[in-house]
Amino acid sequence: MVSTKFSPPRIGTKHVLRGNLLAQLERMHHCRLALITGAAGYGKTTLLAQWRQSRLRAGGEVVWVSLTAEDNSYSAFCATLLEALRRLGIEVGIDLLRDDNAASAMDATVAAIVDAAAMHAKELYLILDDYHHVEVPLAHKLIQKLLDQGPGNLHLVLASRVTPPLSLSRLRVMDQVAEIESVELPFDLTETRAFIEENLGSNRINADELSLIHDLTSGWPSCLQLIVIMLKNRADSRAILQDLLWRSSDLQTYLSEEVVAHLPTEMVAFTEALSIFRRFSAAMAKAVTGHADAGELIKRMEDENLLIYRVDSDDRQAWYRFHPLFGEFLSTRLERRGSDQVRELHRRGAHWLAEHNCLTEAVRHASLGDDVEFATQVIERSAPATWTLDYLAPTLRLLERLPEDVLFRHPRLLFLACVTVSLTSRPARAKSWLARLEASDMQGYPELASGLSLVRAAIAVQDDDSNRAVQLLEPVRDAPMENPFLRYMLLATLTVAYYIAGRYADARRLFDIHPIPPEDRGNDMAMVAESAQVTAHMLAGDVREAERLGSELLERSTREHGHRSICANLCASLLSDAFYELNRIDDARELIANRFGLLHSSVPDVILRTNMVRARLDLLQKGPDAALGFLQQQIAHLRCLGQLRPVAHLLAEQIRVLLIKGNRIRATELLASLEELAQAHATEQGARAELPALAALARARLLRSENSERALEALKVVSDYALRFNRGRFAVLADLLRADILYDLKRSDESVAVLTGMLEAAQGFGLVRTLLDEGPLTEKLLHRLAEEHPQEGPIGEYVDELLGKLTDPCSANAAMPRPRRAATPEQQPVLTPRELEILSLVAQAMSSKRIAHTLDITLETVKWNLRNIFVKLGVSSRYDAMVWARNHKLID
Repeated sequence: MVSTKFSPPRIGTKHVLRGNLLAQLERMHHCRLALITGAAGYGKTTLLAQWRQSRLRAGGEVVWVSLTAEDNSYSAFCATLLEALRRLGIEVGIDLLRDDNAASAMDATVAAIVDAAAMHAKELYLILDDYHHVEVPLAHKLIQKLLDQGPGNLHLVLASRVTPPLSLSRLRVMDQVAEIESVELPFDLTETRAFIEENLGSNRINADELSLIHDLTSGWPSCLQLIVIMLKNRADSRAILQDLLWRSSDLQTYLSEEVVAHLPTEMVAFTEALSIFRRFSAAMAKAVTGHADAGELIKRMEDENLLIYRVDSDDRQAWYRFHPLFGEFLSTRLERRGSDQVRELHRRGAHWLAEHNCLTEAVRHASLGDDVEFATQVIERSAPATWTLDYLAPTLRLLERLPEDVLFRHPRLLFLACVTVSLTSRPARAKSWLARLEASDMQGYPELASGLSLVRAAIAVQDDDSNRAVQLLEPVRDAPMENPFLRYMLLATLTVAYYIAGRYADARRLFDIHPIPPEDRGNDMAMVAESAQVTAHMLAGDVREAERLGSELLERSTREHGHRSICANLCASLLSDAFYELNRIDDARELIANRFGLLHSSVPDVILRTNMVRARLDLLQKGPDAALGFLQQQIAHLRCLGQLRPVAHLLAEQIRVLLIKGNRIRATELLASLEELAQAHATEQGARAELPALAALARARLLRSENSERALEALKVVSDYALRFNRGRFAVLADLLRADILYDLKRSDESVAVLTGMLEAAQGFGLVRTLLDEGPLTEKLLHRLAEEHPQEGPIGEYVDELLGKLTDPCSANAAMPRPRRAATPEQQPVLTPRELEILSLVAQAMSSKRIAHTLDITLETVKWNLRNIFVKLGVSSRYDAMVWARNHKLID
């Protein structure tokens, strides 16, 4: 036989070690079978090659077999198998190749193999790669007998694109099977980053590009390889990465030859017709394509791992989606049939979806099918109780196609349009449409009349008029509202208005009076209301609590509504701020990467928060010039939107960065612009009341080395604002700057008193970057305090921790933690109930996949929680986390 058939593939120097999957395969030392199934290009062979090396290092005997289409006959397969066994040290002299006596020869041969293997003292591993080429039933029967009768030291390892027809129930019950399925094979974001950096070098792509690449490929290793080649060969690839990838001839050829070529014509036509839908079920596929056997075709697609995935759903019926690149490939092929056929498929899908109450998707496909009238009817006929945030995107798309005179003839659609634009940075249009709605005949729409004040309040929040929002909503706060969407929109809007005004107690009391019942915990607008409540903790300065609540909320919103849902995006913005403050720099960058809507189109608070985090990450990781460039670009954009408060914050941040660079002239010029904004809103009582405080803070930065007394006066304005509106981080920052000025004025006792009070507040809140971002100033003050007035207990440990992390604020090393004192019992990390639940299952040696099945959550949710556990505990492996939890008696 050709010797290369038994040659394992070489592992290049630039590969990603699949640590989690290799850990699952380590169970093979007591399992008879390892089964890896997945679509083409998902790294099955590379994974096994990595695992083979670990088995050799452990002293096992390993033989590799690369099966091909030539092994499809029984005799060819048997010849290959016997040669592989001979190389493993198992000599079998019975002629298994005679098909006329196959049954008796098979039994005798299996007995001989079992006896020979049992004589070996070592563990024996037989790897059969590309097992999907084996189609002869007798061959599968032979493997089944080896699995059923084989000794404990003989391990079979099968890698296949399809699930082989083997009976594995008994082996599963006996825990004799290690399985890795298609859903586990894609790279996660960390592995995607490692692969790209290994092949392109560190810091060659930014976080937004990395997130885009990961979203496009969904962790598909072969596709990532294509992207690496494109980025190496074309300098302009980044700007057109998405279009370039979809047009890649290499990708098209790969999908044509490796995925589609072996499919029957009927299957190809079926998949093409479904490619325009983000998800589909068997019943929907039958209605859209006309295939009576749609269910059987989908099952075959799933069995053959045809780049198809199950979608989490509350429905009893199973829903599926294609890999996004495969779906795009298929939809491109579908376009060859002509636009009329594509529109007809959209329209069929819209009607089926509408009949089955999938209203958001129905509106989307009706719009794409140019059936604007039906899209309008769907919204008009839909009960407001069915509305969700998912309506916003298809509604905006419909509004772009719908003449205003048609819009004005449909009150329910007009109301939803007002809600939509009031939540997406378009208050002017919302005001115009609301005026038309109020002037229209609202008879027959009593459920909408109660929502008019809510739309006015949402517009007020967009205009930063929080007092107006409170005035509108407090009178109707306790009025019954049957529509859950509007009820939770009211809760969210009023909470935002309260926390902007610093009325945190009122915001908390809202949720005491109107708690979210358990059955509504998955409602997306209810999650927006919860995120507003968590934001109140963040503004007050309680970062630890905001991180704890925000992590759980993001995990839940992602699980219920998807990674890119509106509620998940809002939670990501909030949590990125908390992560940045806690010095979890990479986590903060990852959360807001490739979420450009948060930077450009949302409520002012979200726009402000996300832009500030992004600018500070750029300063840390790319330097002041990159941060200034981003700030200048965003200020121009936000001025066009009329978002004055975010503009003021970004101007203040520009001034800070310019002072870091030593450019006082330009900083002074920008201060004049900021003070002009502040003077125009000097008497504001709502959200824009912070503009004078922002200008005062920037003025204090400029004056502290030139006119200390005036700088102290400016900081008094900042402190008064922080006290009045309960802004914890503002207060800490003002005290830090004041302590520095007092020390320079030789008022050391006052300086120490202010500094220690500030540290006590900051340590209680869990603040890190608020202090680290002041760089040399903080370092100078803390060193002097440690030398002249050493602190004991938690404050002393906090000072040590900050000094250990301090470095120049423009250095990436600012994010790298240094050794610190051991934590006191009060400072031990706190794990959430979900994290403890997952850790207890880790202690039972469960894989991430089994944990997901056991807890009825997604695999991504398990990975997310494990990552948070590792960060909280300061460990890097499941084993270390388990040991820590056991040592602290949190799990058995």
